Amino acid sequence: MARSLWSGSLSFGLVNVPVALFSGVVDTDLHFRQLHDKDHTPVETHRFCAKEDAEIGWEEIAHGYETDGGKQVVLTDEELATAAPRKTRTIEIEAFVDVADVDPILFDHPYILMPSGDSEGTQRAYRLLLEVMDRTERAALGRFVLRTREYLVLIRVREGRLSLTTLLFHDEVRPVKDVPTPTKQAEPAKQELDQAVALIEALSCDWDPSRYEDRYVKRLKQVIRRKEKGQTVKPPEREEEPSPVPDLMAALEKTLAEVKDGRRKTPA
Repeated sequence: MARSLWSGSLSFGLVNVPVALFSGVVDTDLHFRQLHDKDHTPVETHRFCAKEDAEIGWEEIAHGYETDGGKQVVLTDEELATAAPRKTRTIEIEAFVDVADVDPILFDHPYILMPSGDSEGTQRAYRLLLEVMDRTERAALGRFVLRTREYLVLIRVREGRLSLTTLLFHDEVRPVKDVPTPTKQAEPAKQELDQAVALIEALSCDWDPSRYEDRYVKRLKQVIRRKEKGQTVKPPEREEEPSPVPDLMAALEKTLAEVKDGRRKTPA
């Protein structure tokens, strides 16, 4: 059973709904310990002062920030704490927006919000917010503090529950004007566009996330099982880098032909 990471209330005007926050993801990564290759002893990390060549404790560590002018500003833990957000147990809903208007590039980390407690009042208030958001196809924007940081969050309906996603702030997203764009001379011909559209249609399917798996983790588990059995693990042969497309139209036609005759795998 999942454990809640945070509990508090979801504030909607004068309505306060007691809620519990659960992680919306499962950690499927494989975690390794760093070992000394010679004797397989765990490697430890120590903090050393480069000037004194001596180990120092956490209580002796300060925090340095280099300004744009090259000056180093040193801050203590107490000074850093003055900028910390005021810790509250409330998710304040500030506004409602159309879900379709929120660019997915802003999405950061997903959580699930559930009513905290079985009282009829808590359950009814949670259900009210859930159903009205579902009916209006709106998402709620709010803020809350988790651990030592204040987050901007988006709350929306997902499979009969309220999901909460932390959002990036607008200045954390790189403006597209800072990224080079294709030249006008690279405009595709109509025939190339038509073939590309036909290829996209042939490869189109309904979105089903269960169709896709983390192939790296799967291969890594196979490596670990082989190593556990004492088998030799050989590195794979290096694949050749694909060459630039010399004839775009010919490449599109060939790919579409492979899809139609079954040589290229298509979505089920």
